[in-house]
Amino acid sequence: MKLNRQVFKYKGKVLIEKAVVKPPFKHEGVFQNEGCFLYMKGAGAKVLSSEDNLQIADREAVLLKCDTYFIDFIKRSDNQEVEVIAIHLYPDILRELYINELPALIEKQASYAPTKQIVDQEVIAKFIESLAFYFENPSLVNDDLLELKIKELILLLVQTRNVASVLALITDLYSTRTTTLREVVNLHLYSNLSMEELAKLSQMSLSSFKRAFKKQFNDSPSNYINAKKLEKAKELLTVSDLSISDVAYKAGFNDPLYFTRFFKKKEGIPPSVFRSKHAT
Repeated sequence: MKLNRQVFKYKGKVLIEKAVVKPPFKHEGVFQNEGCFLYMKGAGAKVLSSEDNLQIADREAVLLKCDTYFIDFIKRSDNQEVEVIAIHLYPDILRELYINELPALIEKQASYAPTKQIVDQEVIAKFIESLAFYFENPSLVNDDLLELKIKELILLLVQTRNVASVLALITDLYSTRTTTLREVVNLHLYSNLSMEELAKLSQMSLSSFKRAFKKQFNDSPSNYINAKKLEKAKELLTVSDLSISDVAYKAGFNDPLYFTRFFKKKEGIPPSVFRSKHAT
């Protein structure tokens, strides 16, 4: 992925950043020891992790927990640019800023809370607009200002998510849940992730992932996943009026032309002919 970045650092750490993203549109983000507030302008995106398969609309935000993520932007054209604002929520910085409210140590909790889409778009859009001024005038930015912006964001998140306190928000943000290989695979059967990406989400090397997959599913990853995608495509062709391209995307194929060739090879007829014979 090609991008142009502008960053604001707080005590040596990148705290707030703006990136203009250009094709190709899939990006890996690793937030193993931090939460992250992510806002996208110019396109929607699929947010994929070991626990999440979310679709975020243009000008919506998402609050990411500690994990590895793949952000797959839903592009409209090859010349499209997407603006991404990321605010990194480090436990040590939040502990310092909220010393009188948070416990002495933010521990990763055993309870499970899912990744959160931010529903109040108007409030968040106004906050993003306030950041735009500082990206245009970076000389005005210092640690005091960054502390204020982080506290402003946390206050807005508390209000828009209807949580009782900052502590409740932070507890959610750093809660963890152990996911199994089977859960990761079933969650992302139609996400168009590569074997390498599925292995990362399963916290395995590629070779270990393939061995574990074979043991779990009694088949190779490519055979099993392609069979499931084909099954999904046949179902969509039978019961929906989606275009062939949309069927391909929903079944996890990134290229409709490849999907048509693959379908014909497996079924002996193109998707359009299959539909005409089996549509209900």
